[in-house]
Amino acid sequence: MKIYKFLEEGRPQFGVLEGPATVRALKESPFDGPIEPGEKTWPLASLTLLPPTVAHPRIFGVGFNYKSHILETGRQLPEIPPLFMKPDTALIAHGERIVYPEGSTVVHYETELVAVIGRRARNVARADALAYVLGYTCGNDVSERTIQRQEMAMGIMTIGKAFDTFAPIGPCIETSVDPSKLRMRGRLNGAVVQDCDTSDLLFGVDALVAYLSKSITLMPGDLIMTGTPGGVGPLRPGDTFEVDIEGVGVLSNDVVAENT
Repeated sequence: MKIYKFLEEGRPQFGVLEGPATVRALKESPFDGPIEPGEKTWPLASLTLLPPTVAHPRIFGVGFNYKSHILETGRQLPEIPPLFMKPDTALIAHGERIVYPEGSTVVHYETELVAVIGRRARNVARADALAYVLGYTCGNDVSERTIQRQEMAMGIMTIGKAFDTFAPIGPCIETSVDPSKLRMRGRLNGAVVQDCDTSDLLFGVDALVAYLSKSITLMPGDLIMTGTPGGVGPLRPGDTFEVDIEGVGVLSNDVVAENT
C-alpha cells in the first residue's frame, strides 16, 4: 500500500493509491488510527504532495551504515550506530526545491531509505521492531560538507546536516516492502551515481528501531534515515537529484541557489 500526503483545499490530507494513478482519501491520518478509505478520489498527477509524515516529526540520521562504504573510506565498522538528528525545518516533499546555501562550496547528495514510525515505541526488542514501522519512503540526506567536516573534527555533527530543505523525503510511504532487500539508486541529472542494495546495511531498520527505543520513545511519524552507500558527490544549483528505491518510489528534487 502506498500512502500519500497532499494539500486538499489548503489542508493536509492523507490518501492511498488505487491503480496506477488515482488516490483515494483516508478517513483519518494513518498515524492516528486504522487505515480506512474514504469516498473522495483525485488523479495523482493533480496533487501537491507534502512530506508523508506528521507535521513536526523528529528526524534521526545514521552515519557510516553501509559496510562497503565504511570499508572504502578506510574506517573500522562501528560497534553502535553513529547517530545525528536533523530539524523538521529541513523537510521538503517530492518536487520541492533544495536550496544551495549562499557561501557554500561543497554540498553533497545522499540516497537513503527512510523508515517511518507508525506507533509509539519504547524499549522494543529487535525481533518485534518492524511491527512499529508504518512503512518506508525515499530520502536524501543533503549535507554541507565544509561545515560538517569542521564539526566532526570536534566530535559533533549538527549544522552541516541541518540547513532548511536538506531533508527531502517522499513521494509516499510504502507499507509492504522488506527493508533488508531493496535496491537503491541515486541519479544526478539522469546519470546513476549511487547503486546498492539495503542488504549491505550494517545496522538494519530492526536494529535501529530497537537501539533508539532503548533510550528515546519513538513517536508516530518519526523518521529514521538509515544511511547512504558509496558514491556520494556534489550538488550544484541547476541540478536534479532522484532517489529511486525498488518498490517504494522515486523522489525528485531540483537544486536552486539561495536568494534566487
